[in-house]
Amino acid sequence: MAVASSRPQLPYRPRAGEIPTNPGVYRFRDSSGRVLYVGKAKSLRSRLSNYFAPLHTLHERTRRMVTTASSVEWTVVGSDVEALQLEYMWIKEFDPPFNVRYRDDKSYPFMAITLADEAPRVIVTRNRRITGAKYFGPYPKIWAVHDTIDLMIKVFPIRTCSDASYRKAMQTGRPCFPGQIGKCGGPCSMKVSIEEHRAIVDDFVSFMSGGDQRFRTELSARMREASAAMDYESAAMYRDKLAAVDAVLSRSALVLGEDVDADLFGIAEDELAATVQQFVIRGGRIRGVRASTIEKELDIEGGDLVDQVLQRAYGDAAASDIPRRIFIPVMPPDATELEEWLREKRGRPVTVQAAQRGRKADLQRTANLNAQQALMLHKTRRTSDYVARSQALTDLQEALGLADAPLRIECFDVSHLSGSNVVASMVVFEDGLPRKDQYRSFSIAETTDDTDSIHQVLTRRLAYLDRPEEPEVEGVARKRPRFAYPPQLLVVDGGRPQVEAAARALADSSHGEIALCGIAKRLEEVWLPGDEYPVILPRTSEALYLLQRLRDEAHRFAITHQRSRRRKDIQSVLAEIPGLGAERIRVLLRHFGSVAALKRASADEITEVKGIGPKLAATIQSRLHESPDAATTQEPLGDPPVAESVG
Repeated sequence: MAVASSRPQLPYRPRAGEIPTNPGVYRFRDSSGRVLYVGKAKSLRSRLSNYFAPLHTLHERTRRMVTTASSVEWTVVGSDVEALQLEYMWIKEFDPPFNVRYRDDKSYPFMAITLADEAPRVIVTRNRRITGAKYFGPYPKIWAVHDTIDLMIKVFPIRTCSDASYRKAMQTGRPCFPGQIGKCGGPCSMKVSIEEHRAIVDDFVSFMSGGDQRFRTELSARMREASAAMDYESAAMYRDKLAAVDAVLSRSALVLGEDVDADLFGIAEDELAATVQQFVIRGGRIRGVRASTIEKELDIEGGDLVDQVLQRAYGDAAASDIPRRIFIPVMPPDATELEEWLREKRGRPVTVQAAQRGRKADLQRTANLNAQQALMLHKTRRTSDYVARSQALTDLQEALGLADAPLRIECFDVSHLSGSNVVASMVVFEDGLPRKDQYRSFSIAETTDDTDSIHQVLTRRLAYLDRPEEPEVEGVARKRPRFAYPPQLLVVDGGRPQVEAAARALADSSHGEIALCGIAKRLEEVWLPGDEYPVILPRTSEALYLLQRLRDEAHRFAITHQRSRRRKDIQSVLAEIPGLGAERIRVLLRHFGSVAALKRASADEITEVKGIGPKLAATIQSRLHESPDAATTQEPLGDPPVAESVG
């Protein structure tokens, strides 16, 4: 039931006493009746009160959702498990734009056994909707599925021919071509009956589901029995089948105990998206890996994200596809309800737990690493794809009210260490792609705060626009291109104060024709000069992805330059000490790992480094305590990174 209130900010806000304290599921709708968001709660009153807190206290994107909505309604249920079930059904039915959205990274090939057929067959397919089929995988490549099937039918000779070939063979009494060459052991070959073939199919499914050890034991015993009876032909047949079984098993290493059936989820996320890697483990071996990408509109905690991932993974799953154990990186707040929900779907107990130690923890780290790499690839592909880039520039033009699409964008970031060693970076994107040859970095000798640093850097950069172009001398190439080419858009890393400082620099330089915006990291807000409120881009917006990539790249480049400078500072201090050459400095820094550790070390500890005597150690310690830069540097030391076009 939808309820309303007279509160000016949110006219549909219900009175607290009208909202029940029971568990239930709630829906926010817009003025046209479209469902914007679906959520569950153990106490509806407690949960909904969070959405109707003062607007300025809400997360920006939550505020956008509740202000877009025009009504809220709820349904009371009998238990938390029922709330979870109803939430899943409604999300699936309404596809609300503010709930997380899933996109499968690709269409994977599967091995499928058509159990609904009179004589089931094994096929390779990407279709997950075959009625009555049992699926195994997914596999990374088509050839991997075919290779596995070729090995498996040596042990379990089930049908591989098409339905048309099977019907023709059964009508004519002549085996299909695969049956004639021994590649198909179906009933049409006249070697087995329908019932015998069904039993072989059941063994095939059982083996692929993780019962591999039982079949190895049985085949080994039959081989020994045949050999003892001097039935060497049968013994050779069992030997070949055992070799085929071992070949299948060798394709997937044993990662957990042979009796472990589990699914393990690795998750990586940022403010806008998350990637999921699901390892399907049967019989202790990884039988398949599923990957998906999640686009987030509202800010969502790690535990709640895991909750949504598990609902997605098992909402439509068959009982046989739900394992006894599920390993996740973070426990969701309703883990008990999830276990109960999964138990009802499976018909047997299911344990949901975080992998914290041993081989499970190692496998969890591997899954998380795969998810992190998938997330990086996802973001890179969105930015580098031509269609996505074009859409991003168009969306950015519309969102910022620009006359033309910003083909050249420059982004600035300031980095410092406790207020000292201040540096700034400028990164350049043209047509949505980075131009690393035009990256620049700036050293800032004196500054009061970030806004002053931004003003200084932009003033210095804009000054190049007013310099006359140097004439080209025939036969003399410029060492590197000057950045006299004006950008259509300047982006600064920060919120309203940083944007206003950048606007002053543009005004002081008489370059007000250049568009300007800032992107604040915490809420991913886009600020324009002079505006009281930020521009909120949808989380699925290509423009937001582009701005985020710009901001992250500027931050990375600033940090790179800063670390390089700090390494040079400490190396210059050490180089001034008589008796310390480049090789000894390198060995010294590698031994202690960081400047802070070297500074804390006693003279006796420094003498442990090869080539450093007591007198030299005392001198090193004295000089380090005299150097303020060395006293504050905390970064680990290694080989300095190569910075792009440092100016």
